[in-house]
Parts: sequence; structure tokens; C-alpha cells
Amino acid sequence: MTKSKRAEIIIDYLNNLYPQTPIPLNHKDPFTLLVAVILSAQCTDKKVNEITPKLFQVAPDPKRMSDLGEEQILKIIKPIGLSKRKSKHLNELSNILINKFSGLVPDNFNDLENLPGVGHKTASVVMAQAFGVPTFPVDTHIHRLAQRWGLTNGRNVVQTEKDLKNIFPKAKWNQLHLQIIFYGREYCTARGCQGNICGLCKKLYPNRKNNVICSKP
Repeated sequence: MTKSKRAEIIIDYLNNLYPQTPIPLNHKDPFTLLVAVILSAQCTDKKVNEITPKLFQVAPDPKRMSDLGEEQILKIIKPIGLSKRKSKHLNELSNILINKFSGLVPDNFNDLENLPGVGHKTASVVMAQAFGVPTFPVDTHIHRLAQRWGLTNGRNVVQTEKDLKNIFPKAKWNQLHLQIIFYGREYCTARGCQGNICGLCKKLYPNRKNNVICSKP
């Protein structure tokens, strides 16, 4: 089966399973989305969604986040992993947004990726979900499933993102990003499928017998 044929099967399968793709991180605008995505690094969306209501109640915008200060931010987000580093980044980027971007989150990759705590994946999520720009952010679930589904050699997330963008139609990128994450969490988990148990893996590779050993991102 060719990659293009597998891509068609994946799109149809995931569209039937996840016709709606709600953004899993609670937010109300580009700034609160950016904050939530930064907080989600090495932390579950569930935990982030437990913390952000209190944070956004007192600091829903760059000005009030800056006024809150690093120490107070840390007190609120302390249950989240890497909280000290993240509180520093949130304070610094809020000041930059105020001084350089009139308090607005920039809508381009270059400016986003130059903000403290913002890498390519975080910028891609914000560009896709806040500004509707077609991107294909690759997290651990997407990196794993792309290998299991024979869509990439899995050398690194940069290569995986490039391969997925070459295979799938651009108009599908933003929706597929979320669909694949949902599927990786619910059905094709790291240890629960290993490439030959879940419905989609079996559909794509009905004769596969051995586990797929995936490289880490």
C-alpha cells in the first residue's frame, strides 16, 4: 500500500471517529492559548486546565501577567512541571509583548519563536489554533503514530513534520494534528498498541506481526 493510499485511509478513519476537533487546552484568545501551550510542555492538558482558570482570573493579558510578576506566577503554576522556568518565561514574554508588540501575540513564526519559552512546536500550535494558519505541530503522539503508519522514517520531529506535510493536503493539517493526538491518546498508545493492535494500525498493515520500534522525538 502506498503512502498516499494510507493517508486517504487515515483521513477517512479519523474523520469518522473525530468529526469535531475541539482544542484540548482551555483559552479565550491568542495570549491565553500561548500561555496554556507553554505550560503544557512535559505536563498533561488536564493538569494545565486545572491551573489556568486561577492564573487567567488574575492575569488574562500581558499587562496583568507582567504586573503579577515571576514570583506570584510561580505560586499559581507550581503544581505544573518545570514551573520555575515557565514562570520566568511567562513574565519575560509578557514584557516583550507589551514593549514590542503593543500587548498582542504576533501572528508569524519568526516573532513567536523569538519569545522566551516558545519553540517551533509551540509557535505552530498558536499559528494553527489562534490564527488559522495551516501547520502540522509534531508532538510525541504524532511522531510515534507517523512511524507506526509508515509515513516517516522517524529520525526526528523536524523530518516527521516535513514528511507529514508532503503526504497530507494542506487544508487538512490543522484538523489532522488534533485528530492524531486524540487517537494516539485513546487508541494507539505508546504501550497499548505498538503498531499491530489498534483498528487503524490493523487496517493499514493487516499482515504485520511484529511490534514497531519507534524512535523518540
